[in-house]
Amino acid sequence: MNSPRVVVVNGPNLGRLGVREPEVYGHQDLEHLRELCSDWGKELGLQVEVRQSDDEAEVIHWMHQAVDESTPVVLNPAAFTHYSYGLADAAAQVTDAGLTLVEVHISNPASREAFRRRSVISPIATGTITGFGFEGYHLALRAIAGGLRKA
Repeated sequence: MNSPRVVVVNGPNLGRLGVREPEVYGHQDLEHLRELCSDWGKELGLQVEVRQSDDEAEVIHWMHQAVDESTPVVLNPAAFTHYSYGLADAAAQVTDAGLTLVEVHISNPASREAFRRRSVISPIATGTITGFGFEGYHLALRAIAGGLRKA
């Protein structure tokens, strides 16, 4: 039996993890996040694929693909969080399809600049996890795995 698949989608500038504002985002890079998510997925019986793009259209395409393939999503929309109605519409298609979508942020946007405090994704997401660094992804994967076991 194949393990259930989960896609972890990261938005703009997350390819710069470890370089961009390490005091906020830590010193670990995207490759380390990929390794962690893969390991956590194996522990939870999930097949996890981690993606990152600075291109809004590509992130939206990945949401559409998740719907078409019935795949739960962990989404760190990064800067798209605050203004991308296109991404919000695509994320709504994920949850409207009955799939879990967990919004994750490495930092806590509510404790940062005022413009970061508004999310167009949170009202659509199944749940939101903020401020726990990479551990937020682990929590999101655990939530998805738990939901899949109940289904």
